Amino acid sequence: MGSLKKFLEQKKYTKVPLVLTATNHFEITAKINGITGRFILDTGASNTCVGFDKIKFFNLTSKESKIKASGAGATNMETLISTKNRIEIGTWTKKKLKLVLFDLSHVNTALTEYQALPVDGIIGADVLKKSKAIIDYNKCCVYFKK
Repeated sequence: MGSLKKFLEQKKYTKVPLVLTATNHFEITAKINGITGRFILDTGASNTCVGFDKIKFFNLTSKESKIKASGAGATNMETLISTKNRIEIGTWTKKKLKLVLFDLSHVNTALTEYQALPVDGIIGADVLKKSKAIIDYNKCCVYFKK
């Protein structure tokens, strides 16, 4: 049997490395609106998110949202929505991406307490589904359909 990498390359997938952090999260590099950031890859997060403190950094425009965010020990958090954003992960690109914006300080506090670096946001299931992502946990990488 051939390797997963060769099989997926034949199917027009591109490989993107993941970094396993001290907290056992996978971290991935992505560009939002042309700006490079660090993100946690989270299959349990329904939406891709960016912290409130990174709105200007990624040149995001935002509007009010009725969505309440929860996760990682926090619940009922206020959010904003940012639409029409461009995301690039490796060679995979998506235009008109909707991002959920909320306070990620509790996530970054937990990361830094374990000597991991803070992140700019979370890549969620919305992007993973749109990109037809396949995670290779053993090789610490993810494949995105071109």
